[in-house]
Amino acid sequence: MLYYLADLLSEWNFPGARLLHYVSFRVAIAVILSLLISTVYGQRIIHKLQRLQIGETIRDLGLEGQMSKAGTPTMGGVIIILAILIPTLLTARLDNVYVLLMIITTVLMGCLGFIDDYIKVFRKNKKGLPGKYKICGQIVLGLIVGITLFMSPAVVIKQNSEVVHNGTVQEVRFDNTETKSTKTTIPFLKNNNLDYSKIFPVEGESGRIIGLLIFVGMTVFIVTMLSNCVNLTDGIDGLASGSSAIVGVVLGIFAYVSSHIQMASYLNIMFIPGAEELTIFAAAFVGATLGFIWYNGFPAQVFMGDTGSLTLGGIIGVFSVIIRKELLLPILCGVFIVEGISVIMQVSYYKYTKKKTGTGVRIFKMTPLHHHFQTEGGKATASLIKHPVAPIQENKITTRFLIVGVILAVLTVVTLKMR
Repeated sequence: MLYYLADLLSEWNFPGARLLHYVSFRVAIAVILSLLISTVYGQRIIHKLQRLQIGETIRDLGLEGQMSKAGTPTMGGVIIILAILIPTLLTARLDNVYVLLMIITTVLMGCLGFIDDYIKVFRKNKKGLPGKYKICGQIVLGLIVGITLFMSPAVVIKQNSEVVHNGTVQEVRFDNTETKSTKTTIPFLKNNNLDYSKIFPVEGESGRIIGLLIFVGMTVFIVTMLSNCVNLTDGIDGLASGSSAIVGVVLGIFAYVSSHIQMASYLNIMFIPGAEELTIFAAAFVGATLGFIWYNGFPAQVFMGDTGSLTLGGIIGVFSVIIRKELLLPILCGVFIVEGISVIMQVSYYKYTKKKTGTGVRIFKMTPLHHHFQTEGGKATASLIKHPVAPIQENKITTRFLIVGVILAVLTVVTLKMR
């Protein structure tokens, strides 16, 4: 809205009105607004949740300090959603297809998580929304995003190509025309573009349809995978929100360099016109998650619930697909993905050994992985991995996971030049 207001203010010769056209200025406003909303108004929302007696029901898993969290307000993801949407609506261009997709993602995943939390809190059903309905909602979002990115005339790129002389890259050039494409960036490889439509050597309309199916299928997979992985990571104070903030910074950097033709040329990545507006959304995302840590840090005064965790995962997944960096997620979102994989490994191995021997064996003491470090170990523990023997304090686990997240974030940025 402020972007359009700048035109009116300029006509009135209002001093400084042109600043509202600069992405960097609107990024600063978005960060400040999101931080203020999540911290100042976050406190009011927490009090409202307390008055409504929207408290977390804790199942005793034998973790240190776990039962002291009973009754802590949940559904705090509402704070994050408001702190993202309000600054975005005020500072971003609302005629930008990428911004609209991110707003749709935030609202849709927020509603899905809210329904799940509502069932848990008000219907007293700890299982919440059945998993099949969550998956359906995530698939619907993936289809909306994938088909829009494939079909919308506003979604275009300029293909990067290298000019090589004597085995050395002399410069990176971009096509003169903006084109539709199903290409994405591959880390570590010299020829760093992968075209989904070229995975199967089929030409013509059939090849186009296959490209659409692969691209949309990949989008659905990423949205579903990331939203569930972030949901699993949200088990100790500040971990999901802090890790999301780190990821958000990197995604914002990628969006900016992808929209800047000189930077895109230097990094040899696709030039995506209009992606600069995503930097504003990323700024609001980072401000919202950092502000939420004010209350969610150990010991937490509020939990984000599925309202927040499903939303954060969906945003990260869709954002990465839009800027064609989804294949970097195994590195960038390593903390989230390892948390999710730990659950899959635990359940699969337990079922396998139980079927094979009649007695199920666990790999970890407890999953998701962060709970493994909270649990007592030793010889009596019925798991393959028994260390550490002594449980680690929750805030120390969060800090160490966040440090790993920062290392992975730096490595992800560096991969753009590691070929």
